[in-house]
Amino acid sequence: MTVTLLANLGGWFYRPWILDNEPWRWASLLGVIFGSMVLGKTLSFLLIRHADHLAARPGWQGLEATFRSIERPAIMLLVVLGAYLSRFFMDLSVPLGDEGTTLAHIWDQAVRLAASLGVGWLIYRLVDVVEHYLLRLADRTDTPLDNQLVPLIRKALRVFVVIIAALYVAKKGFQADIGTLLAGLGLGGLAFALAAKDTIANLFGSITIFADRPFHKDDRIRVHGHDGFIEEVGFRSTRIRTLTGNQVIIPNAVIANETIENVSRRTYIKRSLAVTVTYDTSPEKVRRAVAILKEMLAARADSFPEDRKGRVHFTDFNADSLNIGVTYWFTPPEWEPYLDFTHDFNMELLQRFNDEGIEFAFPTQTLYLKKDAGNTEPIDPSSQKG
Repeated sequence: MTVTLLANLGGWFYRPWILDNEPWRWASLLGVIFGSMVLGKTLSFLLIRHADHLAARPGWQGLEATFRSIERPAIMLLVVLGAYLSRFFMDLSVPLGDEGTTLAHIWDQAVRLAASLGVGWLIYRLVDVVEHYLLRLADRTDTPLDNQLVPLIRKALRVFVVIIAALYVAKKGFQADIGTLLAGLGLGGLAFALAAKDTIANLFGSITIFADRPFHKDDRIRVHGHDGFIEEVGFRSTRIRTLTGNQVIIPNAVIANETIENVSRRTYIKRSLAVTVTYDTSPEKVRRAVAILKEMLAARADSFPEDRKGRVHFTDFNADSLNIGVTYWFTPPEWEPYLDFTHDFNMELLQRFNDEGIEFAFPTQTLYLKKDAGNTEPIDPSSQKG
């Protein structure tokens, strides 16, 4: 009985079964696909293990990124290779349908489609390797804005790969007419461009920003009524952290058409100070006040540019004071050191004027009330009641 059962089983194993292929052919196909998956998993394990070793070695990060990028698509491509090799022992001459289509045609088309998807996936992931080398190049430049440009290039490359892969799959996998498809995409693109003109304007604005480089990341700028530091420049907008701590998001099209004041690129911080003294200050004390201010600037010459050492002049007769104009240009152009410098300058000025008996002026007003024709007498406003 056992011999009979084995004989029947052996006969069934070699009799046509699904799609006129014997069970042994299907078993072989299953074995090849399973073996391909095992081989792919083994290759993936080896690639990841080798990438982990390379991660600890300086200068090998590019190869590490390559291994990590190909390990997953490699599994899919090995399975596709196994399916392709199976056609040599599978009987694919089985007709399908009434139009002369055979199983070989469907098989080849499926393998070609899977291979196209696998290669597209591989190229998509290899964009990370391109990004790695672009970041290395960007790190060699003086502007940090290049580091923000790299993610934009990565996104653009990935979109490009997806579009090319989709067109190839449509052409090879589904026999689509690429010309008609592109014409349809052209009309759709025109409609999309009209609907998304603001988005496109922002995209070109971002290209203008990256090409012209009016600012870098972390620069302080004034634009469109906002004053703050650049946090991020994206495809659509630029994010600014204002001095009050709020985040402002400005479309790139607006920034590209606005006047930008880059505060971080100033070479000094200019201060124009009006030192006012009272009208009853004698000319000698005015001269002394000017001399004090010049002495103070001379003592701080190291904080000024070589060609701008500061200026002091008796500039004007104001309505309620004598005006001494002081101008200096502080370097380096950093806000905190500038505030410390200004504090020290103001404290010394106050102390020295008090020591010299020079009075600062403040707004005052004297009222004259006419008592009779030709006689006027100043009246203290505080004595007037009612």
